[in-house]
Amino acid sequence: MPFLQIVSGDQSDLHVIIFDEIDAICKSRGSTRDGTGVHDSIVNQLLTKIDGVEALNNVLLIGMTNRKDLLDEALMRPGRLEVQVEISLPDENGRFQILQIHTNRMRENSFLSPDINLQELAARTKNYSGAELEGVVKSAVSYALNRQLSLDDLTKSIDEENIKVTMEDFLNALHEVTPAFGASTDDLERCRLNGIVDCGERHDHIFKRTMLLAEQVKVSSGSPLVTVLLEGPSGSGKTAMAATVGIGSDFSYVKIISAESMIGLSEASKCAQIVKVFEDAYKSTLSIIVLDDIERLLEYVAIGPRFSNLISQTLMVLLKRLPPKGKNLLVIGTTSEVTFLESVGVCDAFSVTYHVPMLKTEDAKKVLQQLNVFSQGDVDAAAEALNDMPLKRLYMVVEMAAQGESGGSAEAIYSGKETIQMSHFYDCLKDIVRY
Repeated sequence: MPFLQIVSGDQSDLHVIIFDEIDAICKSRGSTRDGTGVHDSIVNQLLTKIDGVEALNNVLLIGMTNRKDLLDEALMRPGRLEVQVEISLPDENGRFQILQIHTNRMRENSFLSPDINLQELAARTKNYSGAELEGVVKSAVSYALNRQLSLDDLTKSIDEENIKVTMEDFLNALHEVTPAFGASTDDLERCRLNGIVDCGERHDHIFKRTMLLAEQVKVSSGSPLVTVLLEGPSGSGKTAMAATVGIGSDFSYVKIISAESMIGLSEASKCAQIVKVFEDAYKSTLSIIVLDDIERLLEYVAIGPRFSNLISQTLMVLLKRLPPKGKNLLVIGTTSEVTFLESVGVCDAFSVTYHVPMLKTEDAKKVLQQLNVFSQGDVDAAAEALNDMPLKRLYMVVEMAAQGESGGSAEAIYSGKETIQMSHFYDCLKDIVRY
């Protein structure tokens, strides 16, 4: 790797050397296994150049990276890259100024519609970086340009005088350009495909208590880290409840960690991915992390039993590590194997544990009344048959019964024009393997 030889002295001019994405060439020595040792040699050579035998006066060395954790520790000791400045995500005022910069030219040329409110856009773009805000502006411009294009005649020239970027264009752009350190709204919505219904006092109590914990993280300076475990039978609605808390909290950063996103990864890779989510959460003022089906993350198998000690130790360390000053984090875990988690000590890492139960008759009745798929006289009998049923399985039975014996009647049932016949409902219930 070639390095500039700088002739310097006390009276020399200031020289500035900038290494962009310095983590690409200065990874921690011994971390790469390419067999050549090239990366280690590059780090050694750079360290020698920085503070070798001959001192270099009037030289300013700047390194830039978004993966500080990959850098060799020797590079950051005193006398080398000793001053480390973290450039955080812009706050609301910073986002407003960035949007002003990227829209100034458009405003001067009268391309902005009068209904545009940059202050509102700044409030809506929590956890957007400067580059992502620039992408929002460009996306909004593309929506405005598309209105001037004619698919019937692509050769038709664009009337630049009538191009106006509207507030609606910006709102559409926000759906197209999402922040890397934002809320995974799509993933969370997938966790509650059936929506949220009133499942009775027990479920409602747990949901409200978990929301109170989110509020505690938001307002309390003495609780920078709160961890809560939702345990209960499979299908009892734990994941849907956690996702609803994440969406309803209005936190800037909300991510879900599930085994689904780690299929095929090694233990070390899974640990690295989990650590990265937590490190990303520390960049935001308010964050929520959902650890879904922890036993699946730990690769638990009842026969044996077998689990990943490496992942379990990683989780226990992260669940007890306080976030940086000024950052608050809520971790919500879900599990259907609480006995196993107790045996390996993971439960002890959570501050609070709530049991999410199966539905009793009165709970099932409330759910069925909201679904409105049975006649008034059949609701009680159907609810009695669904006693001790997990919420997810209730939805499955109702969905099967709504199809009708001959099929094709689900639309009429869900629109309220027809109701489920009890005989067919009981047949479907027999097909479901109950706990």
